[in-house]
Amino acid sequence: MFQVGGLLVFCGLLARTTALLDGLPLRLDPALPLAAIPALPSVPSDLVGSLTSALSNGLLSGDLLGTLKGLPLLDTLKAAGGSSSGLLGGLLGTVTSVIPVLNSLAEVKVTDAQLLELGLEQSPDGHGLYVTIPLDLIVDVKTPLVGSVLKLDVKLNITAELLVVKDEQGRSHLVLGDCTHSPGSLKISLLDGLLPLPMKTLIDNLTGILNQVLPELVQGRVCPLVNETLSHLDVTLVHDVINMLTLGLQFVIKV
Repeated sequence: MFQVGGLLVFCGLLARTTALLDGLPLRLDPALPLAAIPALPSVPSDLVGSLTSALSNGLLSGDLLGTLKGLPLLDTLKAAGGSSSGLLGGLLGTVTSVIPVLNSLAEVKVTDAQLLELGLEQSPDGHGLYVTIPLDLIVDVKTPLVGSVLKLDVKLNITAELLVVKDEQGRSHLVLGDCTHSPGSLKISLLDGLLPLPMKTLIDNLTGILNQVLPELVQGRVCPLVNETLSHLDVTLVHDVINMLTLGLQFVIKV
């Protein structure tokens, strides 16, 4: 039979125990963060993808490809060809017969340009980012020797450094640091196959000149566009990137 008296005694003891416990300080769960330790900002999902996508879209909307197609390659080559004691003389050596050919080139221009997938690498100290901007260009060369177009495939990487700086009011900004072509990234190849020896000599020397002048020429057009793109990035995205770099937190970069 159910013991009513026993239940009343048990309830009374339980109520007294509860009251005593209420007067004791609560033991903190060690898994919970202490109020004295500031909480770290949450890491946005796929921050790297958002940043590279925003930079890529910004460069394209800033007419990067049109800018590359407008590179003054012919004028640059002719200027190099007119300096026998400078760059061209050092490259051509004794092949002086190529100089008038360079001056008579009908056309040297970028007819197609592509921006490939951007790469991202964090600096060793965690407070900067290096953005790799890979470019693929098709250069058409019209010469009086063959009366047709030779096509060169040009690949070149531009590397832009992103840093956090503070202005006089103490506000943080994401800015462009060093911006230059990646050493050794320039690759030039002929798309039209084999050539007769005179034309091969010409193309070899054209390639030698382009190796010297093209990286800085491209760099001079791309880097200002990167700086302009940074100034138009989404404010929330910039804030998230600045927080990560300021604290030196590791970006999750997918390989």
